[in-house]
Amino acid sequence: MASPWGKTDSGMIVTTTNAIEGHPVRGYLGIVTGEVIVGANLFRDLFASITDIVGGRSGKYENVLARARKEALAEMKSEALSLGGNAVIGVDLDYEVLGQNGSMLMVSASGTAVVI
Repeated sequence: MASPWGKTDSGMIVTTTNAIEGHPVRGYLGIVTGEVIVGANLFRDLFASITDIVGGRSGKYENVLARARKEALAEMKSEALSLGGNAVIGVDLDYEVLGQNGSMLMVSASGTAVVI
């Protein structure tokens, strides 16, 4: 469960801002990243089985994107922990279409691991 400061169950604060009010940065540990690539078969299966489109939205498609985003963030946090960090600041999320005919989607999360 996240707190208002982006603090997760692991106790790590993850934020898109470059500072955390009331928590001065004591050390910068470097850039950390997490990437997840969703392959073509998954997209074909999703598009073939989309039955819950309401108002132009697809719950199944959104669930896959949400899971990929969470996995990318978890990978990034794990890298920060391995460096000795207890927070990640300046987090950026990117979505890129890859492969021939746009057959894959990459979700990447990056930020700066810090000690606060």
